[in-house]
Amino acid sequence: MIRVGTRGSELALAQASWVAARIPGETRLVPITTSGDRGAAANDKARWVSALERALLADEIDIAVHSAKDVPSELPAGLELVAFPSRADAWDVLCGAGSLSELPEGARVGTSSLRRAAQLRALREDLEIVELRGNVDTRLRKLAHGHADALVLAGAGLERLGRSSEIGAVLRQLVPAAGQGALAVEARADGGLSDTLAALRDPETTACVTAERELVHALGATCNTPVGAYARPSADGVELEAWVGLPDGSVWIADRLSDTPAGLGRAVAERMAGAGARELLARAEEMVLS
Repeated sequence: MIRVGTRGSELALAQASWVAARIPGETRLVPITTSGDRGAAANDKARWVSALERALLADEIDIAVHSAKDVPSELPAGLELVAFPSRADAWDVLCGAGSLSELPEGARVGTSSLRRAAQLRALREDLEIVELRGNVDTRLRKLAHGHADALVLAGAGLERLGRSSEIGAVLRQLVPAAGQGALAVEARADGGLSDTLAALRDPETTACVTAERELVHALGATCNTPVGAYARPSADGVELEAWVGLPDGSVWIADRLSDTPAGLGRAVAERMAGAGARELLARAEEMVLS
């Protein structure tokens, strides 16, 4: 019996069930309430995963299933990411409108993401960014009740919940968060599950998400710094696109590089650092915390 730890939200349970169905043998879902579910501050990167990691270390579960974008770049000692399954669509999507361009001047766009807000402001400084929190259904209800004119969400979450009909447009203008659309399976380093979980590992997803996470770590990004990182297969191996900026969208740096996956995240991070990315992220953190 493999005990599969997961958050208790509808989306998290759907993701964990998808993973469990692909593990040989008997499995059991173990829902765990995280600090994020209890309303922890948005700048706490570990709010969605720390309770699951504690359960792993205490041998209360055998694996934990996370949205890869929620997993900090540094893991607790004794734990490792053992599988990145095949990735769903990584793009952000717009709900409530057919495109950003059709939104009127001053339209209210809802998001709980610092990265999305910064990139939206960089694209259209006239937009009013409205902070909308809660699970997918809660945010869609707030949109329907007029709390915003449009809403930005991860397309993968809507797809996994069977809510793709809510998507008005795919926002390829926004660089996704590192790991967006991917799942990450975490386990104890000495858990002995490597062979059992082999079928879950997707080499292409692993190469791309690893490059994205490497970039974020190399830049020293935090929850208080707007950073996008998205890798996809290319003729050279992997193409990595990255974006960093200030929360108000007034200044930003972007880069794109295709190469073999090994060290690609660090290479792009150093190129961006040469253009002032680390200083920009330090300013961003000051703006958020001030």
